[in-house]
Amino acid sequence: MEIIKTEKLTKYYGKARGILDLDLTVAPGEFFGFIGPNGAGKSTTIRTLLGLITPTSGSARIFGKDITKERESILQDTGYLPSETSFYPGMKVKDILKLSADLRKRNCGAEAKSLCERLELDVSRKAEELSFGNRKKAAIVCALQHRPKLLVLDEPTSGLDPLMQKEFFDILRERNREGATILLSSHVLSEIQRNCTRAAIIRDGRIIACSSVEDLSKTNAKRITVHGSVSLEHLSGIRDRKDSENSLSFLYSGDMNGLLRALSAGQVGDLTVTEPDLEEVFLHYYEKDGEKV
Repeated sequence: MEIIKTEKLTKYYGKARGILDLDLTVAPGEFFGFIGPNGAGKSTTIRTLLGLITPTSGSARIFGKDITKERESILQDTGYLPSETSFYPGMKVKDILKLSADLRKRNCGAEAKSLCERLELDVSRKAEELSFGNRKKAAIVCALQHRPKLLVLDEPTSGLDPLMQKEFFDILRERNREGATILLSSHVLSEIQRNCTRAAIIRDGRIIACSSVEDLSKTNAKRITVHGSVSLEHLSGIRDRKDSENSLSFLYSGDMNGLLRALSAGQVGDLTVTEPDLEEVFLHYYEKDGEKV
């Protein structure tokens, strides 16, 4: 049984597009990435899955349970971290964490204490005194302290400094090894590449690719960096060209023999050929008629 399964899941805001005909599955124990820029439909998908907004059509199930009919049961075993968080003013962090635990009828004191220590979160501070980063830490503890079977994380690292980001992903990998399923929504592609085994790419409310991160990263294009003086104007298959003094770098998917002939006709001081990273591959999925969108 899949942990998450959607069939033609669609959400409109009036006449405005939210998400369209999403077919998505996330297996038990997966660390699954959900990739797309702002406005692509990531947050709409997550809010629909969690019953925060009602789908226009289609269906979705979490733990085999219908998201509209069995929402409360689903949320008992789900930890949700929204992209932006706010808390009741006047409440101290320790009270916020207790309220979150009480809503699930759980005693999470020991787990909350451990998470707060690892994330260096001061539980005596009031909500209105918290920086954006500390509000995010409090939301992380709320999402993780009841040790849910499913973690749904929407742009989770915004506001966290690099050391806290590392600690946060250490915690996630530990939870994943213990069996938790993780859905990580992000536009920081390095986070997806380092942590996820499989990912879906969403554009204009539609999933345009879904595969292993390794397969998504595969392409016949190579990143070519040339130091020297060469003329490549007649070559096809060049994109994402970046020129600087006495060097140029580009993605190349054309005829390799043609490239070698062009290079040999110039003055090459140094040459490197590497695989493109996920970010470069991702941009390829977001091209329409040669234009990035």
